[in-house]
Amino acid sequence: MENRREPCSFVIFGATGNLVRDKLLPALYQLERAGLLGPSLQFVALARRPLGLEKWNAGMREALESHTGADFDPAVFERFAARFFYLQGDHREPETYTALKEHLARPATGACENVVFYLAIPPTDFFNVVTQLGRTGFSGGLANHRIVVEKPFGEDLESARKLNAHLHQYFNEDQIYRIDHYLGKETVQNLSVFRFANTLIEPIWNRNFIDHVQITVAECQGIGSRAGYYDKAGALRDMLQNHMMQLLSVVAMEPPSQLDADALRDEKVKVLRSIRPIPRRAVNNYAFRAQYGPGAIDGVAVPGYQGEPGVEENSTTETYAAAKFYVDNWRWSGVPFYLRTGKRLAEQLSLISIRFRHPPQQLFRETPLANIEPNWIVLSLQPHESMHVEIHAKQPGLGMNTRSTKLFASYRKDDETPTDAYETLLLDVIGGDRSLFIRFDEVEWAWRVVDPILRHWSQDTSYIHTYPAGSWGPAESERLFDSEDHEWRNHV
Repeated sequence: MENRREPCSFVIFGATGNLVRDKLLPALYQLERAGLLGPSLQFVALARRPLGLEKWNAGMREALESHTGADFDPAVFERFAARFFYLQGDHREPETYTALKEHLARPATGACENVVFYLAIPPTDFFNVVTQLGRTGFSGGLANHRIVVEKPFGEDLESARKLNAHLHQYFNEDQIYRIDHYLGKETVQNLSVFRFANTLIEPIWNRNFIDHVQITVAECQGIGSRAGYYDKAGALRDMLQNHMMQLLSVVAMEPPSQLDADALRDEKVKVLRSIRPIPRRAVNNYAFRAQYGPGAIDGVAVPGYQGEPGVEENSTTETYAAAKFYVDNWRWSGVPFYLRTGKRLAEQLSLISIRFRHPPQQLFRETPLANIEPNWIVLSLQPHESMHVEIHAKQPGLGMNTRSTKLFASYRKDDETPTDAYETLLLDVIGGDRSLFIRFDEVEWAWRVVDPILRHWSQDTSYIHTYPAGSWGPAESERLFDSEDHEWRNHV
């Protein structure tokens, strides 16, 4: 962790939004419970609603009680709530920043020189907020100030570069924290240990032994009230370009020279730079999109995407995106990486599945094992975090029959509480550790990888495949597979 003083103020823009209610507040509350927040740390909740501190605290308590259930601790909440100040203001108006500066200069906040600015706001407002922070004097030489930017970082390669250039007008690179909460998940962090600390695993983590890799992020829910954002973004921008490309780079990267922020990110960038460019005329061989239609989730009828409130008529925005990538380096040459994500699918599931090649010698060709199933390493990110290896063992009895056996690489004991990804990342922001945050060249190369797909889909607006809500998506996506024995893995 970098040797930086902890901030004395943490300003949350968009404090009444769903991200803050569902993710940030529960994570910060748990850090308070664990005694990991410094005694001088204060929070400024900034939003347009005329709530006042009392109503803000009441709403915050309701949200935390709903999130923690029986684990809610009133004493912890009182300590936590005492850190908050509610500032009503429109983050698009200059007067708001003047009021914020006056508050942070008060003796009670210690004329704060170390401030975190968390942008829990729509991406369309990033430019304005960054500009206003710079003009109000919250950037420049104040190197201890930090700004946290949620995804999506741009909507394509060009807009990402513009946003990055705008950020750098007012903030240095080491002040910018581009957050991707998937990198804070314990299973993702443990993947590096699983690979690089075990001589049993690392020697077979290459093209000689691995047949293909699948990364799935499946969601049961629809778009909810996010049509204004989602209908312009789609599944490719919302999930695949950021979360899933990060997962791919973590799976495929080489061992870093040391465990520091830049060494880790250097190796991830090498992976993204090595991904084979998708030919403009061959996009349909590498990528597939679809949109959910009417169906049922848990026995309850749900509308199709076209029937969701706020969706444009005849929209061809994809709610399902699948793509195939090749990492053209010495380790992974010829190994396909299949990525897919979708809404209104059969289960809530995030999975990294590594399938191994069949043994080269068909020793069992004249036995019931002639069509033996392959070996897998499976990493589940949600709803449950787990890691296991699937191998074959002979069933007891006289015949030559096998069954698949799972060897679990458990890294949490029964009495150990799982840590939410946002807890890890917010603690790193407060401590000044940028290891799990994204450098801009990672963002840029991820956009370069998917840019041919975006361009092709933006020009082809005449037709989009559909799939019933509650299914595993369209069967047509299987056309991406390199081999007839490849199929989507839909279970842990």
